[in-house]
Amino acid sequence: MTKIKAAVCHEFGAPLSIEEVELRAPEAGEVEVALEACAICFSDISYMDGGWGGALPAVYGHEAAGRVVAIGDGVTGVSVGDAVLVTLIRACATCTPCASGAPTQCTTPYDRMAGPLSMPDGSALEHGLACGAFAERAVVDQSQIARIPDNIPMDAASLLSCGVVTGVGAVVNTAKVRPGQTVVVIGAGGVGLNAIQGAALSGAARIIAVDMVPEKLEAAKEFGATDGVLATDPKPWKAVADITDGRMADAVMVTVGAIPAFDSAPRFLGAGGNMYLVGMPHSGDKATYEPVIFGAMAQGMKGTKMGDVVLKRDIPWLVDLYSQGRLKLDELVSGRWRLDQINEAIADTRSGAARRNVIMFK
Repeated sequence: MTKIKAAVCHEFGAPLSIEEVELRAPEAGEVEVALEACAICFSDISYMDGGWGGALPAVYGHEAAGRVVAIGDGVTGVSVGDAVLVTLIRACATCTPCASGAPTQCTTPYDRMAGPLSMPDGSALEHGLACGAFAERAVVDQSQIARIPDNIPMDAASLLSCGVVTGVGAVVNTAKVRPGQTVVVIGAGGVGLNAIQGAALSGAARIIAVDMVPEKLEAAKEFGATDGVLATDPKPWKAVADITDGRMADAVMVTVGAIPAFDSAPRFLGAGGNMYLVGMPHSGDKATYEPVIFGAMAQGMKGTKMGDVVLKRDIPWLVDLYSQGRLKLDELVSGRWRLDQINEAIADTRSGAARRNVIMFK
């Protein structure tokens, strides 16, 4: 067992506690990573708040990057010293979704209370999101690792583990946006900005950002948005109608977890358009729709998890785009914090002001 420092959640809704916990060595098929950066995602906050259940105590964090320090038996494709991403996409490779090329939908269960983390007294500690990356080190399944070049800054690289693949992937992989189409992105936060980048990479003719904060709409244009609409307007979909000459959107990406955003999303859709559920509300939250309109207008609704990413296919592509200057990563990092500042970083993230706050371990 290795003693490491981690941010532990003992009570839903309470601040995290920086403590010494124990991490076992990697077993067969597992990799141990000395983490250098871990971004704070709203999914971590939802778990911390008890919005999705789970056991306590727990260590969350899942948007991370670092270097491999140990590997278990049978691990292939990665060596000690390699720079890697750590993601929550734990895939067995043998279930039907995995075999069909959809690792984000893996159906093989994983007991997070029987993971590699434990309290100093030996009691169980939840391996949050199958990563436990709000810690100095992480042990994860080899399917959760993707190699990255040595020259990418770790803070920027960590964003590829969740926020970037979720936003870009939702547009490119799930929605399959085509050149010339119109895309509305509701929410111009970390995931929303990446959905905007994905729409620009796909050749969308109009990319319309919708947010409650005027400053975020201006930032969205830096990432490729052609237009911005204030969500606080009485009927923001009318502004979209004006922009599109009444045609409305081919794809609406809801990148926040707020129910009012899901309720309003269909109003931005044109005939034959589809809305995509990217943001994740708390369990039990419900939205309201009129099925007759979806039917009459031949519209659709589809969920997307982690942008339907396939790590070995998509991470090299995204890294190459970054190296060409066509994918913004550094510009997404709005704050860098130490592990002992994690509660301040989380508070800043909750405020909505941050694009992505990153915990730096070096």
